[in-house]
Amino acid sequence: MLAKTEKPEDILALDHDVIALAETPRGVESVASLAAPDNVVAVMWGADDLVAGLGGVSSRHPDGTYRDTANYARQRVLITAKAHGRLALDGVHMDISDLDGLAAECEDAVAVGFDASVAIHPSQVDVIRASYAPSADALAWAQRLLAHVGGSRGVATFEGRMVDGPIFKQAERVLRRAALAGQAEDDHE
Repeated sequence: MLAKTEKPEDILALDHDVIALAETPRGVESVASLAAPDNVVAVMWGADDLVAGLGGVSSRHPDGTYRDTANYARQRVLITAKAHGRLALDGVHMDISDLDGLAAECEDAVAVGFDASVAIHPSQVDVIRASYAPSADALAWAQRLLAHVGGSRGVATFEGRMVDGPIFKQAERVLRRAALAGQAEDDHE
């Protein structure tokens, strides 16, 4: 992990795989150039270093949700990482005892496409793992859908809903997450 990454030259100087951390104003602004080098495997963002670099004092509202500036950085890093074919890592949840807040953030991270959330404390690991594992209902839906369409991946109707390429990709992602969680074999790739 290369903390406070701001220039692709710093990444290219390393002869190993890098997780680039876009956690400064310059890093967030130049995240596309940080995601581009061949040795970048993932991009992560950080709210508190970013806000400190902006001269602010808090990345979160009193209710624990992110302020707009932090959300902007989170979204920008996610979209940029995916546009470059890199893993997108969601930032740490600094309130170690707030496992409910961590679970809610992880649920959102999964929903929008993050590949993982980063733990800052061992007590967070089980919450993160559970959040990334699909529910039994989601897994059953994905299995039914892909069994229903088989190799035909055109537009179809399934359980009263139109399904097509993006929906098939979502189902495949559910199966991959299940396989990573040890829930099911991923035989649909």
